[in-house]
Amino acid sequence: MKLLRVGTAGAERPALLDGDGTLRDLSGIVPDIDSALLADEDAFARVRAAAAAPGGLPPLDAEGLRAGPPLTRIGKIVCIGLNYHDHATETGARIPDEPILFFKAPDTVVGPEDTVLVPRGSVKTDWEAELAVVIGRTARYLETAEEGLAHVAGYAVAHDVSEREFQIERGGTWDKGKNCETFNPLGPWLVTADEIADPQALPLRLWVNGELKQDGTTADQIFPVGEVVRYLSRFMTLYPGDVINTGTPAGVAMGQPEPKPYLRAGDVVELEIEGLGRQRQELKDA
Repeated sequence: MKLLRVGTAGAERPALLDGDGTLRDLSGIVPDIDSALLADEDAFARVRAAAAAPGGLPPLDAEGLRAGPPLTRIGKIVCIGLNYHDHATETGARIPDEPILFFKAPDTVVGPEDTVLVPRGSVKTDWEAELAVVIGRTARYLETAEEGLAHVAGYAVAHDVSEREFQIERGGTWDKGKNCETFNPLGPWLVTADEIADPQALPLRLWVNGELKQDGTTADQIFPVGEVVRYLSRFMTLYPGDVINTGTPAGVAMGQPEPKPYLRAGDVVELEIEGLGRQRQELKDA
C-alpha cells in the first residue's frame, strides 16, 4: 500500500493511493497514519481490507491538494552517516567499521513539496537524497539482519538537508547542522514493506535546478537496511513510528570541486526513489 496524509499543514487527513493512481480517503477507517496505526495489526488489517474492496474507500480530488509528511507523531529520527561507499570516497572519509549515528528532531519533518528554509548565517546548505525506513514493530536486541527487516513497516523518500559549516566546522556533534527548521522533507508516500521486494535495489536520484547531482543505488550501502535496524536495536529500543534515514550516495555539494555549489534561496531541489515517489522543494531564506 501507498499511504499518505493530505491537506493543509497541521490538518492533514489519512489517505491511500490505489493501484490505479486514485487518491482514496482513509479518514473513515483510521484517524491518522502514525505509530498507533503501525502498532495495531487489527487497524492495519482494516486498512488493507478497505483498500482491496471495490469502492470501499471514497475518492479524493488530488488537484491542488498538498501532500504532508506521510507519518505523524514520529518518536525519533535516527540517521546513518557515511553509509554509501561512493559518498565516503567523494568526501575523503575512511569507510566506517560500524554505523555512524546522529539524530534529527521530529520537528524538522515537513511535506515533500514544502518550502525548505536556508538558515540565517548559512553558507554551506547541502542536499542529501535518502531512503527512510519506518519501524513497525518494537525492536530490542535483534540478532540478525533478517529480524531487522521483519521489524520494518515501510519505506519513504527523505531529504536529509544539512548545513555543513554548522555540522563540521562549529565543534561538537553533527546534530547542529542537521536540525534546522524544515531540514527533513519526508514522503510523498509511506510504501508498505511488502511492496518493496529488495530495499537494497532502489535507485535514488536528485536534481538541483534541473541538473542531475545524485544518481545512486541502495546496493552501494555499506550497512544494508536489515543490518542497520539490527545494529540500532543493540543500543536503543526502536518503536513503531520511529524513522531511520539510511544515508546518501555520492553527489552532494560538499564532495564537489571548489567553488562548491551549496544551496541558496531560489534554488529548486527535486529527488526521487524508484517506487517511493518524488519530492520537489523551493528554497527560501529563513
